[in-house]
Amino acid sequence: MKTLLKILGVIILLVVVYAVIAMLAFSKNYHFEKSVVINAPTEKVWQHVGSLKEYNVWDPFSKADKDIVITYSGTGDKVGDSYHWKGNDKVGEGEQSITEIVPNDKLVTQLHFIKPFEGNAVAKFVLTPEGNGTKVTWSIDNELNTVMKIMKPMMDMNMKTMFDQGLGDLKKISEK
Repeated sequence: MKTLLKILGVIILLVVVYAVIAMLAFSKNYHFEKSVVINAPTEKVWQHVGSLKEYNVWDPFSKADKDIVITYSGTGDKVGDSYHWKGNDKVGEGEQSITEIVPNDKLVTQLHFIKPFEGNAVAKFVLTPEGNGTKVTWSIDNELNTVMKIMKPMMDMNMKTMFDQGLGDLKKISEK
């Protein structure tokens, strides 16, 4: 019994030490990005990236809830256009609006998360010609609160999974 208590004590101590180190060492500025090269011209890839409505066709976050409710404001392809989503606990609720658009080159959006956590982020899609194809770089930037700093490694794993899935689906539909 003493050995079990010692092991539990060491585990708890390690968790506390990790949490303190994470709160002090991890930056509050969070950046994550992934890229993929798609065997299609930039103009064809842009059809699926340059519109919020088309983005939601391959966006893995929207697909996480088959009953998600999405309400659009505008046509989805101009500065100021936005959409509001409301889904299950995994998807939450929030809004995304276009803040910058350069056709066939870049789309920048502002994300406002309402549930399960209040927060803001900036997402970018940058398209770059690469050989006969197009390199798509998807990034997200936001500010982490103290609790989120502790969860950063889990966030990185989740973002990698979701970005890989989304860019993979974008590649599939763009290369048709």
